[in-house]
Amino acid sequence: MLRNPAVAGQFYAENPVTLKDELAGYLAGGVHDRRATGIMVPHAGYIYSARIAAEAYKAVEIPQTVVLLGPDHHGLAGFASVFATGSWQTPLGEVPIAEDLAARLLADCDSLEADEMAHRFEHSIEVQIPFLQMLRADLRILPISLGHGSLENWQLLGRRLGESLQQCSERVLLVASSDMNHFASAAHTEQVDRLALEQLEKYDPAGLYRLVREKNISMCGVIPAIVMLEAAAVMGATSCQLLRYAHSGLVNGDMQSVVGYASLLVE
Repeated sequence: MLRNPAVAGQFYAENPVTLKDELAGYLAGGVHDRRATGIMVPHAGYIYSARIAAEAYKAVEIPQTVVLLGPDHHGLAGFASVFATGSWQTPLGEVPIAEDLAARLLADCDSLEADEMAHRFEHSIEVQIPFLQMLRADLRILPISLGHGSLENWQLLGRRLGESLQQCSERVLLVASSDMNHFASAAHTEQVDRLALEQLEKYDPAGLYRLVREKNISMCGVIPAIVMLEAAAVMGATSCQLLRYAHSGLVNGDMQSVVGYASLLVE
């Protein structure tokens, strides 16, 4: 199945020349030398969040195969929906699905299900693909959209993903897509986002989950972050480092209703 872009021309430029030029600017000065296990990056319109996301993409060496974990904004995903066959189209070209890896993960993780339609309108993974295309010509991707479930089930999924990926002969990068707190004042968003980022930097996925619920932090990709951290820990990761944080008010000047963005590196 070919997945056509859902938000090209809205979240990022539809014209390939314009898009490539913009991405080159965001990625300028990158060293790409850190062999990270995972990253967390935001997924808003590029005008707001691309510079923050680029801090992670600029730092890491991109392997051929990337597993992308995104939240379900449209209510179409089950517990964990895998785009298992075919390819994704962006203005920069077509990217094949890592079908062999999809088959392995579906066999190893019984809570995963193949469901391409769950990804039809979702932007959280789509906006990451052009960054990866700029950095790896022979890229293969495996998108997984995460719906609703308990902390225990998400932790179990993460561990099983990590165990399965550990058996791969090639290196795989995990990408968790998440924005931070939504539509509160800059002062409040900065305060609660700092609490959430502290849990991430402590490498405490359960603590992050509890904090987000207790403080009512509208971090839309908290589940992808938890699953990524759990999987990465099984794969040997021990640290989670904040690279850059900002919010939308710094772009549009509206400090009364902002969305927070952060990029982090897991290695």
